[in-house]
Amino acid sequence: MSLNEKAAQYWQANVRLLLLCLAIWFFVGYVLSILLVGPLNSISLGGYPLGFWFAQQGSIYTFVALIFFYASRMNKLDRQFDVHED
Repeated sequence: MSLNEKAAQYWQANVRLLLLCLAIWFFVGYVLSILLVGPLNSISLGGYPLGFWFAQQGSIYTFVALIFFYASRMNKLDRQFDVHED
């Protein structure tokens, strides 16, 4: 496999991972926090309506979790393509 093919595969895997993270963030931050807030408010989490919780806390927690997930997966991807830092 040539260096260009390996770089293209690495970049393609990176973009796929990035799109997955963005899709999850969009779903939680927009769909659950804005579009589905009414139906979610019928469910209570810790005494607060679930739709309110997603709008105020859930999207932020999801974003922070996605940062750690992305960093972990990129470290694994870097090792797989032998571009990791020592």
